[in-house]
Amino acid sequence: MNLFRKLQQRAEAGSPIRVGMIGAGKFGTMFLAQALKLPGVQIVGVADLYPENAKSNMAFVGWPEDGYAAPTLDDAVRSGAICVTEDWRAVIRHPAVDIVVECTGDPMAAVEHCLAAFDEGKNVINVTVEADAFCGFGLAEKARQAGVIYSMAYGDQPALTCDLVDWARTCGFTVAAAGRGHKWLPHYRRSTPETVWDHWGLTAEQAARGRLNPKMFNSFLDGSKPAIECAAIANATGLDVPTEGLAYPPGSAEDIPTLMRPRAIGGCLEREGLVEVISCLTANGEPIPYDIRKGVWVCFRGDSEYVKNCFEEYKVITDPTGQYTSLYKKWHLIGLELGVSVAAVGIRGEATGVAESFRADVAAIAKRDLKQGEVLDGEGGYTVSGGLRPAAISVREGYLPLGLAFDAKLKRPVPEGQPVRWDDVDMDQTSAACKLRREMQPAPEPAMA
Repeated sequence: MNLFRKLQQRAEAGSPIRVGMIGAGKFGTMFLAQALKLPGVQIVGVADLYPENAKSNMAFVGWPEDGYAAPTLDDAVRSGAICVTEDWRAVIRHPAVDIVVECTGDPMAAVEHCLAAFDEGKNVINVTVEADAFCGFGLAEKARQAGVIYSMAYGDQPALTCDLVDWARTCGFTVAAAGRGHKWLPHYRRSTPETVWDHWGLTAEQAARGRLNPKMFNSFLDGSKPAIECAAIANATGLDVPTEGLAYPPGSAEDIPTLMRPRAIGGCLEREGLVEVISCLTANGEPIPYDIRKGVWVCFRGDSEYVKNCFEEYKVITDPTGQYTSLYKKWHLIGLELGVSVAAVGIRGEATGVAESFRADVAAIAKRDLKQGEVLDGEGGYTVSGGLRPAAISVREGYLPLGLAFDAKLKRPVPEGQPVRWDDVDMDQTSAACKLRREMQPAPEPAMA
């Protein structure tokens, strides 16, 4: 509750939290826009494959030109300006850097960057949740072994949901379900970067104004990102995954207590203790008033008649039994909120969400009939989308994680709607990401007779 005051104290003491960033795309640029107003935080270096683009984005959000003109990282530490460079290893290795923020959005690269940062004794805030979804538990274990902190990024929906789950449990409530909202209809699963803006609700002009990446935004629309983020939530909170994957029940923010309870008493869950996503559209595509599309939520229950009566006395919105209620944030502000993670890690030594288990996985699902010889183009592209599955099932069936489904060539056809398996593809299995995933996943359980 005192993070801002503690940041001010760091500024007054002349001992800022020093940050190195890798990637200056949409998320990174949003954080850079707010970093101008954060006391006690100094961004030392920004590494990007295209330094001029990074500088353009910094100018775009209000940084003065001399604010990102430090020629070296040493100069940056002395002057307070940022050094923009192509050399991510130099940023990670610099002794002044306390926290590395990985926000490339490239899961294969993100794993390499995180592991290299751990080797240098650096704390990591991993914005690239795609990497966390398929090997977050492995990354967390590597961080623990190195004696550093590995954290999800506050502002993204997984960390915000974890915060709500932690709040509910710390208050003594039983969590029935937690998750996020989304704009969803089943045919969105087949969306491509060419169709995304038609469904998203933006014009091409608005998207261009915001410098929005259609492939990245399509990963939200086609269900990949909701699956990825729910996997991260499950692995960090100990909640489970619906056996049949996400159901996307439609509802408003105030419908959460009634929707997110077991089917046996009129809800949508096969049982308590699951992650789920709520759609802001009815089955026929009509918008639902007061939706939770851009927000996060937790549904919990009171376990006594006294608590149930308290809900009634304080006019809390509940389900018809009066036992289940919810707390939600209607919006998440993405990179604009990352300062919370920087302060939590840098001051308290606490992660804002971290995988504690491997119970959820995201499989690559064919968007259309895929032919032998086709090359998978990963999350948000033209070939596959992400499907949330219990990790035990995913491992047993040999499903290829979505985070590894890039530049992999199909050895055989895969029908639309079917998972792609490891055995279906030729791919480089020597990458750090692939090795870590193989290392962390348990041996497949035998199929049930």
